[in-house]
Amino acid sequence: MKTIKTTLAAFALTLAGLVRRACDRCHHSHPYISSIPTNEMAQSFKTEGEKRGWDITVIDTRNDFGQLASRLEDTVNAKADAIVLISTDPGQVGDQVDMAAEAGIPMISLDGSKHENVAVNVTSNNFELGTQLSEALFDALGGKGNIVKFYHSAHPGVHQRELGLDATLEKYSDINVIAEHFVKVPGPVDDGRIAMENILRQYGDQIDGVWAAFDDPGIGAELATESELPDSKLIIMGIDGNAQAIDMIKSCTHFKGTFRQDFPGMAAAGAEQLEKILEGGAADSDEIYVPAVLITPESLGVTCP
Repeated sequence: MKTIKTTLAAFALTLAGLVRRACDRCHHSHPYISSIPTNEMAQSFKTEGEKRGWDITVIDTRNDFGQLASRLEDTVNAKADAIVLISTDPGQVGDQVDMAAEAGIPMISLDGSKHENVAVNVTSNNFELGTQLSEALFDALGGKGNIVKFYHSAHPGVHQRELGLDATLEKYSDINVIAEHFVKVPGPVDDGRIAMENILRQYGDQIDGVWAAFDDPGIGAELATESELPDSKLIIMGIDGNAQAIDMIKSCTHFKGTFRQDFPGMAAAGAEQLEKILEGGAADSDEIYVPAVLITPESLGVTCP
């Protein structure tokens, strides 16, 4: 039986995994496991592996990239048969990625980025998600207004969303970013809440919208708005389809939309590609996109006042 050890590493959004070709062992390394979407992806991949007879173990390195690098080296030295990176820029552990390649160990990525020594990256088209989120928010604001930007450029996919925002802003001269905040991970909900509380105290009713590069800080922004300025008409939108965000949308709060990424779909596609590689074949492409869907009160069948 193939064993896959899933190593949960340093941050709430990165997974590096090791897989033995016999699949005696498969590991995932993940620095963002405290993130709900990342954990969903890790658990979905574990389920996909178990369908294939892979025994998957998860190891958390608690947001420590140094430990992530060390565990990857341990994995290579243990002669694992594959490595799965989740929500990680392979360049951040480039020496270890190169080490795996030199050892003949195939590597795939979920929700990460392309690298010459990564066979395939399975993800959303994050730049497109950033533009779709921006267009949806700007349309809801009638094409003008002041927005707050929550971003996390340390994550490769989330950074692409930010670039999508920048590109869309060039077409909307009446949309102004009056405040922005780099979200700390782990703890993005609380960090978003605290930041939004301070921003609301400074700008108050001048704020028309909140652009959240992922749902967690948007949830924090909603909690802060409920506390500090509950009668505000500001609109919050994010990305990921986090269950708490969807509940807020369903409850007609300021949170009005999220783009639901198909994390189980990413895990399934990644497992399928890895299976092909372990059987001696090749990935279908070096990058595979899995579509996302916009969730709004209307799509949930809810009529808000």
